[in-house]
Amino acid sequence: MNSTPPTGDDDLQLPASRVLLVDDTPQNLVALEVVLEDLDCQVDSVSSGNAALSKLLKEDYALVLLDVQMPDMDGFEVAGIMRSHKRTQNVPIIFVTAISKETRFVQQGYRSGAVDYLFKPIDPQLLQSKVSFFLGLDQQKKRLEAKLARARRSEAEMNALYGEQPE
Repeated sequence: MNSTPPTGDDDLQLPASRVLLVDDTPQNLVALEVVLEDLDCQVDSVSSGNAALSKLLKEDYALVLLDVQMPDMDGFEVAGIMRSHKRTQNVPIIFVTAISKETRFVQQGYRSGAVDYLFKPIDPQLLQSKVSFFLGLDQQKKRLEAKLARARRSEAEMNALYGEQPE
């Protein structure tokens, strides 16, 4: 019988990655939700830039799929605000648009911090592949953070047992 504690990743309990969908058209949100339903993630949907920013302040997201043209605050404005806040500055953004297909809009999207810029209608397999990649990165990040936290706890326990050792 093996009494050594597990050292692999299988004992880590990682929270599911989250994806935020932002589009002012309910049908587009439903379509995106259907495309992503088979992926191992939690999907949150909102219909405005303000609602997206509110969610981003409360939850951690692996990825944001962001419509470009929305009333009140367009996707570029949302991305700019995200990039200006420490909590959201590194959340990947994929712009999704049906209208803003001109080169200047695509360039503006990348300048505002997007990692990709997709045109509607979306190819479901392409979107699943791209989202899966970012979900994998998010899980890898969470795994590393959990290992670091475990190592720090272990170091603190050792210091508590044996006292600080001079370097």
